[in-house]
Amino acid sequence: MTINRRRFVATAGGVLLAAPFLRPGMAHAAEYSYKYANNFPVGHPMNTQMEAAAKRISEETDGRFELKIFPNNQLGSDTDTLNQVRSGAVEFFTLSGLILSSLVPVASINGMGFAFKDIDQVWQAMDGELGAYVREQIRANRLEVMDRIFNNGFRQITTSSRPIEGPDDLAGLKIRVPVSPLWTSMFQALGCAPVSINWNEVYTSLQTGVVDAQENPLSTIDVGKLYEVQTYCSMTNHMWDGFWMLANPRAWRALPDDLQEIVARNINQAALDQREDLTRLNATLQTELEKDGLIFNKPDTAAIRDKLREAGFYNEWRSTYGDEAWALLEQVSGSLA
Repeated sequence: MTINRRRFVATAGGVLLAAPFLRPGMAHAAEYSYKYANNFPVGHPMNTQMEAAAKRISEETDGRFELKIFPNNQLGSDTDTLNQVRSGAVEFFTLSGLILSSLVPVASINGMGFAFKDIDQVWQAMDGELGAYVREQIRANRLEVMDRIFNNGFRQITTSSRPIEGPDDLAGLKIRVPVSPLWTSMFQALGCAPVSINWNEVYTSLQTGVVDAQENPLSTIDVGKLYEVQTYCSMTNHMWDGFWMLANPRAWRALPDDLQEIVARNINQAALDQREDLTRLNATLQTELEKDGLIFNKPDTAAIRDKLREAGFYNEWRSTYGDEAWALLEQVSGSLA
C-alpha cells in the first residue's frame, strides 16, 4: 500500500462520518458485531490497516465476526470513549499510553523524555519486557489489551518566534501540551511555561498567541495544518508516543477461543503494518512541510536531556513508575538518571 500525504490530509480535513467505516458487501448479520473507535481521520494508516484487518477477520471467521470502525472521535473524546470501553458500550479503542496513564500510571513510560535514541529501541522495549509489563498493569485495571502497540511517532517542537537550538531557547517558552502530568512535568523541568490545551483548540491558540509553540509528531503537525501558524520545526524527538488497542474484557471473554485467536492475530498484524506505513509517511513529510513554509533544524538534544537530569526529572518519574518498570526501561535506554 502507498501512503500519499496529500490524500491523507484531504481525508483528514473532511467532515465526520455519519456511519462507521465499514467494508461493503456484508450479506448476513454477524454472530458478533463489535465497535472499534479511534481519534484518527479516515486516511490515516491506523484506519487503513484496521479496515484491512476487519476484512481479514470477516473472511477468516466466515462472517461470524464483524468489526465496525468509527474513526475521528465519532463516539466521543478520548476520555469519553475510554469510559465507554470500560462500561462495555464500545468494545475496542486505540488510546495513547500517555493519556491512558490517567487510569494506568505506568502506561506513559514509553513517553519518557529522550529515553529512546531511535525507533528500533522503541520496538525493542515495547515488543519486549517493558511492553509486557505495561500490558500486565493495563489488564490489572480491568481492560484487555492486544500485544502490539501502534506507532504515533516521535514528537517535535514547532515555534512561531525562534528555532529551538538548545535548552536556553526553551526558557520561558509558552508551549501547548496535552493534558498529561508527564508532559507538564517535562516542560516545566526544561524551564518552559507549559499550557494544557485540548487538540481542537491548538490551531486557534497558536494563531492568537495564547501559546507560542506546541509539540507533536510530523503527521499531526501536517494534518492540523500547523505550518500555517508556526514558522520553525525543531527535530527534538523528545518523546515517543504509541497507541494500545484496548478491549472491554467482558466482550473479549464472550468470544470463543477460535475467534479470539483470529481477531487478536489480525489486529496485531495491523499494528505491525501500520508501523511501516507511518514510517514511510514520515519519510516524506519533512520535505512536504518545508514546501508549506516550515523551517527545520536539528537542536542539541544531549544538552536538553542533561537539563532534565539536572532538574531531577528522571528521579521524580522513577519514583512514580517504580523500580521494576524503570529497570525494564533502562535495559533498553541505558541509564537515564
